[in-house]
Amino acid sequence: MKLRAQALLFDNDGTLVSSLDSVDRCWARWAEEYGITEEFAGVELHGRPAVEIVAELLPAHVVPQALARIETLEVEDVPNDGVHLLPGTKAFLDSLPGDRWAVVTSATRRLAEARLDAVGILPKTMVTADDITRGKPDPEPYLLAARELGVDPAHCVVFEDAPAGLAAGRAAGMTTVALTTTHQAHELDADLVVKNLSALSTLVIDGSVEISVRG
Repeated sequence: MKLRAQALLFDNDGTLVSSLDSVDRCWARWAEEYGITEEFAGVELHGRPAVEIVAELLPAHVVPQALARIETLEVEDVPNDGVHLLPGTKAFLDSLPGDRWAVVTSATRRLAEARLDAVGILPKTMVTADDITRGKPDPEPYLLAARELGVDPAHCVVFEDAPAGLAAGRAAGMTTVALTTTHQAHELDADLVVKNLSALSTLVIDGSVEISVRG
């Protein structure tokens, strides 16, 4: 199977890098600090902006301080083996023109930059939770990234590991590629499902990128 795109849009956590252990331990500590470990137990963390999670769990007047606290915990955890590249990430990104791809993450800019800097990824274009009013599964983050790259959404391919992100990509009218790094294949609704970016190769042709599944 081959896909053709003028722009490639990547989720970060679970797609380019793994931060699951860091996320779990930081949020568990945060919930303990705020005395809501029982309420926190059933919350879905992955692929959602922190502000949504915090607002779901705490009274409105506490949200700003609590949001700043979880951001600080996660940023400070980055040097503690809090993030590492997923297989295939570096080679895949290195094969792309810098103006043809963007990172689209539910993390804040401060946290996203800390994690990406730690693994040596320096995107020219990045959309974060600070740039939007509605997070995934709303299409706003991906539509904003397409606009910043100057590409029609129909000519973009989204790379995601989470159902919410894939839903955002579909709602934006984009082709979707799912990576089974955090969810099983049957949980992911996408045009193409692969293990991780090492399963894919690219070829740049006349300003477009052709994406193929490795044989």
